[in-house]
Amino acid sequence: MIINPFDKKQIAPNSIYIIKCLVGVIICYIPYVLFPQYPFYWAIVSVALVLSPDHSTTQAYNRIKANVLGCLVGICLYPLQLPDLLILCIGVTLTICIGLAFNVKDAIRSALAGLVIVTIQAERSKHWYIAVERLMCVVSGCVVALLVTLLFNLILSKTKIKTD
Repeated sequence: MIINPFDKKQIAPNSIYIIKCLVGVIICYIPYVLFPQYPFYWAIVSVALVLSPDHSTTQAYNRIKANVLGCLVGICLYPLQLPDLLILCIGVTLTICIGLAFNVKDAIRSALAGLVIVTIQAERSKHWYIAVERLMCVVSGCVVALLVTLLFNLILSKTKIKTD
């Protein structure tokens, strides 16, 4: 079923979601420009993965936990001297199993994205600090997404109280 994004009932929630995403992307873009030696583009990806159209902080927390889970699995597998495809397959399996065990089923896609961000290497040589830098950038994007979600929830709750 196709939903009309310009439906009068959907304009306000869709607009708020767009604004939340823009605020998150702009905040994460600042360190990307200020510190070009670090991979802050992963923070931009992370903030986009964590933010959601609803105003659920529970979902934001679950996506953050999942993102960190995927990154941690990636960090743990990173030192293994195995082909990238094998590392990814092991990582996907572990991430899904651990995500299901920790009951973050709805956010496993975020966990898998975190895993891929940390483990994929375009560089010729593997350096442990690259994985750690990526982990820090993903976590910073998660923190920005959480703060944006909390800020918007605070603003929306005050607006709703005033209109009631």
